[in-house]
Amino acid sequence: MIAFSKSAFFHSACDPPARALYPEGMTDTLPLAQDFPSVSREDWRQLAAAALTRSRGQVSPDDVEQLLAVGTPDGFDLRPLYTAADITSDAANSAPAAGDRRRGASPATGGAWSIRERLWVGGGPEQDLNALSDALANDVASLWLTVVDPVALPDVLAQINLAEVPVVIEGFGAARQCASILLAGLPAAGGATGISLGLDPVGWAAATGGGVDIAADLPLAESARDQGIRAFTIDSSIFHEAGASATQELALTTAAGLAVLRELESRGWEPADAAAAIEFRWVVTDEQFPSIAKLRAARLLWSRILRLAEITDTGQRQHAVSSVAMLSARDPWVNLIRNCVAAFAGAVGGAESVTLEPHTLALGTADDFAQRMSRNTQHLLLGESNIGFVADPAGGSYFVEQLTSDLSESAWQQLQSLDEAGGIAKSLQSGVIADELSETWHERSERIATRQEAITGVSEFPDRMRETKSQQPWTRPGGGLPQHRIAESFEGLRDRADNAGDPQVTLLTIGSLANYGAREAFAANLFAAGGISSTTMAADSAADFSVSPVVCLVGADPDYATGVAAAVRRARESGAQQIWLAGKPGDRRETDLAAGLDGYIFQGCDAVAVLEESLSKLGVA
Repeated sequence: MIAFSKSAFFHSACDPPARALYPEGMTDTLPLAQDFPSVSREDWRQLAAAALTRSRGQVSPDDVEQLLAVGTPDGFDLRPLYTAADITSDAANSAPAAGDRRRGASPATGGAWSIRERLWVGGGPEQDLNALSDALANDVASLWLTVVDPVALPDVLAQINLAEVPVVIEGFGAARQCASILLAGLPAAGGATGISLGLDPVGWAAATGGGVDIAADLPLAESARDQGIRAFTIDSSIFHEAGASATQELALTTAAGLAVLRELESRGWEPADAAAAIEFRWVVTDEQFPSIAKLRAARLLWSRILRLAEITDTGQRQHAVSSVAMLSARDPWVNLIRNCVAAFAGAVGGAESVTLEPHTLALGTADDFAQRMSRNTQHLLLGESNIGFVADPAGGSYFVEQLTSDLSESAWQQLQSLDEAGGIAKSLQSGVIADELSETWHERSERIATRQEAITGVSEFPDRMRETKSQQPWTRPGGGLPQHRIAESFEGLRDRADNAGDPQVTLLTIGSLANYGAREAFAANLFAAGGISSTTMAADSAADFSVSPVVCLVGADPDYATGVAAAVRRARESGAQQIWLAGKPGDRRETDLAAGLDGYIFQGCDAVAVLEESLSKLGVA
């Protein structure tokens, strides 16, 4: 039985690394920096301190790195500078063949990945077959079939040469029925490779709130083993969409794979057969470097488990899929950029196959154009950008190597804690995992609400002229862990505003255009993020015209010192019920509030709370 040791992760997870930067026979070096003077860490600190001093006041070189460090939800900092001295493991110097499984594709095959397209089965015979024909005619290497109606699956499988096109099934509540259909459709002569029944008993329990029942999948898993295909696809998206941080996603998904591995071992499976029955589906996002490091860290974690189980380590089979949680329903064209970054991260991170969710998925099912864009984004990265030409191109980057190590160590600690608490099945049933993910999502929601985590096209630079007719977006069956999208709070406000017509706020200017212009643009952008349009007029003329029930004063600080009281009085006389001021309160707070001001908007304020209150004052339910 697989058990954890208490030894430090990196002292036991990896074979002693090779010290050469290049595999045998590749010893030529290109001294790119030979014509430049050397720069020390202290030189960099001095220059950075001088730059910061100009904007923050006197800054010591000794404080620079701490001032510029950015905390992560996973408990470690992202630093502004990484050098060889910062790397806490030997992995930066290990060659791909040295047994360090953080690396993906081997040097012999380069870093090329296969394009795996997701198709929804059950939308109607014509629609299903047209989508399938379109995918296969456009150089898709494998298929991920999400089965909405199992009755439609046999007809779709009949059109696929399973000896040449790998297929992964996702059947949700009908997973075993769909797996049986796939097994029945395999070629009698064998030869089908890369196929998975897509069983995910732990993920299904997490998504629906039911119990984990791995044993019920064993007959199908044994049939899959006998026919040389995989049975299980462990999907991280259930945890990702519930709000998990990168470390939590790594720990929980790896724990789900470990639970399956242990169950198969306890039922008499050969350890190597048990490991070969499992592949993983990992989420990649528009956070490029964390996504790259997450895939590399996932391989390290699984490698450690296989070694503890005394299983020959052949690497983790990884399918990377772009995040549904990152997709916005508003201004969905921005999703094309998000998807491109996610595909790049999946490829550079070393996934064997990559799927891009259609950029319109948050609006409902995807049309032919959305599917084509998802496909062609990868074709461009493969065929024109040659991203797959090099194995592990991020390897050796001090930042990526350290981020990989940090994620691995943090996730390993959580994995051990989860195991000590009785394993993932028990923790799901007790609600511990749901509570932890809820807390993580709450913390992220605060960063989104304050726009520390900006969402282009939604919380920042919203397109007020773009009419997005939302349909019911596709979701998996629920009942267990929730499904979040990062744009949901702002898009909920936009939907309310759209249903109310065209709610407006009045921006009252104080002083000259040169002084108020920047804050006028800032205020208009903030209110637009909640679906509230704005009109601008001079505060001096407010008494002569009607204003919106919600007003925002915009001007420069020197003009506020003398103009706020009069502007508030005029706004109240014209019917204003809520009066904001664009800018931080500073020393004026008591004076402003005494004059009748209600609150402030500024960079870093709780924009969702401001918009909620403004919509309420505007009578928007």
